[in-house]
Amino acid sequence: MTQFRQIWDYYSIRLAASREADQDAGEVSATTVVLAAALIALAISVGVIITNKVRDKANSLDLG
Repeated sequence: MTQFRQIWDYYSIRLAASREADQDAGEVSATTVVLAAALIALAISVGVIITNKVRDKANSLDLG
């Protein structure tokens, strides 16, 4: 039972330390926002390109 108590104490101390560290790290920098916006724009443009290619291929099929 003492091993369980030691493990419990260790993880509770680590959780408390993590919470204290997270309070200081709550800011989001402008670089992070710009990078996220660029990645979102890239994902949307790739989706549009793939959609157009699939639609063009589907329209070029001769089903008759």
